[in-house]
Amino acid sequence: MSKTRSEVLAESRKKGAVAGVAAVGAVALGVLAAPVAGVVAAVPAAYFGYKWWKHRSENGIKF
Repeated sequence: MSKTRSEVLAESRKKGAVAGVAAVGAVALGVLAAPVAGVVAAVPAAYFGYKWWKHRSENGIKF
């Protein structure tokens, strides 16, 4: 069974929030702790950002 449009949009908001929190955490870690730690933390942030972007493009959601 396919998802409704509102379910897809809700899932997109959740994925975007996870990607945003990961990115903010990576920047904060890079500023507060060490640049190397920020770079390491940026890898999962980039992954979650890619998943969010891919989800939006597959479902025809404008950016």
